[in-house]
Amino acid sequence: MLSVKNLIDTNSLTADDINQILDTAASFESINNGRTIKKVPALRGRTIVNLFLEPSTRTKSSFELAEKRLSADSLSMGGSTSSVVKGESLADTIQTIDAMNVDMFVCRARLAGTPEKITENTDAVVINAGDGKHQHPTQAMLDLYTIRKSFGHLDGLKVAIVGDLAHSRVCGSLAPALKTMGADVTLVAPPTFQVDDPEWFGCPQTSSLDEVIEDMDVVYMLRVQLERMEGAAIPSRREYNRLYGLDMNRVNRMREGAIICHPGPMNRGMEINADVADCARSRILDQVNAGVLTRMAEMYLLLGGENNGVSA
Repeated sequence: MLSVKNLIDTNSLTADDINQILDTAASFESINNGRTIKKVPALRGRTIVNLFLEPSTRTKSSFELAEKRLSADSLSMGGSTSSVVKGESLADTIQTIDAMNVDMFVCRARLAGTPEKITENTDAVVINAGDGKHQHPTQAMLDLYTIRKSFGHLDGLKVAIVGDLAHSRVCGSLAPALKTMGADVTLVAPPTFQVDDPEWFGCPQTSSLDEVIEDMDVVYMLRVQLERMEGAAIPSRREYNRLYGLDMNRVNRMREGAIICHPGPMNRGMEINADVADCARSRILDQVNAGVLTRMAEMYLLLGGENNGVSA
């Protein structure tokens, strides 16, 4: 059983919480990856609302698949299809849906703090599926799962998180989670993309990828989030790629056994070159697969699936 009722951020998770999620996800591999009929009745009769107020491909589809794998009933709503567009407040929307006796809200929102606000208006479980530039805890869990599966452990690994740190909720979730699990994290970004307070993350920060890449076990490339920027934060795509993009020249300098991750969607030719995204070191598609497994695990644990008479 997890120590938290809601999954809002990774800072609230203990090492035991994270291990429970990763171990439960591993137990679901045979269901998602090894069966013709990919379904168990673990959450049969439970109702989950997917409230996606911001566009999403990987997160939304993997949550919906995870819900189906666990036999939950689900309802998907978007910002353009809810009464929010008519001027209804978020609180009224949540209270209205809550009155229908749902069990969980999965929320993706453009504004930071939205999932936390939802918890104030419902007794249902809330999972943060990404809120603004704040956090994306379920992304962090699938990343940890992918990395642990590659190395067999997380403690002691050296991980570089590279790129648009300033606008990244992925960094905000992944760096603390890695630290909790004993990994050594380095933040890498041009000055305009650096975090204001690296001490809050407990990580060193540098502007030179070339100085650290040879020492890393994991090079985690972040998407440049052009849609969240105000003004020109970089001179050009070509210049960014030259200084901070992961190309084959840099890949060839990585240590033996080191891997490459990216949360997607990718700006190929900007933060990561096409041949690198598809090379043997890349774990990008493994991350996608892990997203279904870890989201199954999170919903299973938060909704008490272990008490439904069905073992993971």
